[in-house]
Amino acid sequence: MPELPEVEVVRAGLAPALTGSTVLGVEVFEPRSLRRHDPASGAFDALLTGRVLEGPVRRGKFLWVPLRGGAPQAIVAHLGMSGQILLREPGTPESGLLRIRLHVEAPEPVATEDGEQREFWVHFVDQRIFGSMAIDRLVPTADGRHGGFGTDEALVPSQVAHIARDPLDPAFDDAAFFRALARKRTGIKRALLDQGLVSGIGNIYADEALWASRVHYAQSADTLSRAKSRELLAEIRRVLAKALAEGGTSFDAQYVNVNGASGYFSHSLNAYGQQGKPCPRCGTPIVREQFMNRGSHFCPRCQRLRPNRSSGLSRSSSASAP
Repeated sequence: MPELPEVEVVRAGLAPALTGSTVLGVEVFEPRSLRRHDPASGAFDALLTGRVLEGPVRRGKFLWVPLRGGAPQAIVAHLGMSGQILLREPGTPESGLLRIRLHVEAPEPVATEDGEQREFWVHFVDQRIFGSMAIDRLVPTADGRHGGFGTDEALVPSQVAHIARDPLDPAFDDAAFFRALARKRTGIKRALLDQGLVSGIGNIYADEALWASRVHYAQSADTLSRAKSRELLAEIRRVLAKALAEGGTSFDAQYVNVNGASGYFSHSLNAYGQQGKPCPRCGTPIVREQFMNRGSHFCPRCQRLRPNRSSGLSRSSSASAP
């Protein structure tokens, strides 16, 4: 599933092409890709055709493109498990996975994988149809700060308003995050995947940050010391920043930027997908365990599960744990 780095790569790639461009037409090939769109607000294609686009914005794994003029609205996109947003030259054939196509005209020629032109197509491609697009109203942010990356406006789509800020957002509140962790009586990885607590982190980067900070994925969040919580947050930021610099993580053709290029962070993974391989830190084979219908990857030596104080168990066997 695309996480923060992958979605940010898409946002940054779309920005020069979409900002100031006009939507000439809309084709919807898969109605299920509009599951988040409220038809009571109007038909998706009618609301979008003829509108001028502002620069794309991202919060966590959500991406939106504000619409210029009229009531504050935006195209909201979520990539789901396998969604892609691609810039194409008009007439470019696409696989049977094409769900929505926007015909767009830019004020100046823009670059696509096929060259430069003013008119281009924006393809929303989605194999599993878990992703979506919608037109949604923009509402004020709860904290009065900017909505997300790519805007100074204190507005956010209504269906994104409940999503927390991500650790790379300048408006992210470290202290509030630490306080929330201290109240969470659940495994730390489950807490990190809670997009209402902190956004943009999925399975890959949770495993990588937990490995880097030597924390077991099932360690209860409320047992982490403030020092360990700070270390974990620092590692989350380091991992996300490094993945972003390398264009995200690509295991197959599903994870690409707007021009179809893959990211290279998969070459830098220490834990995720590395089961059976030696831990880069101590040499112990990395283990994969079932977790929330997916897997958790960790080093059983570096990331020992520390017993809770309330269990009455000895903690001496977990000297290397957080």
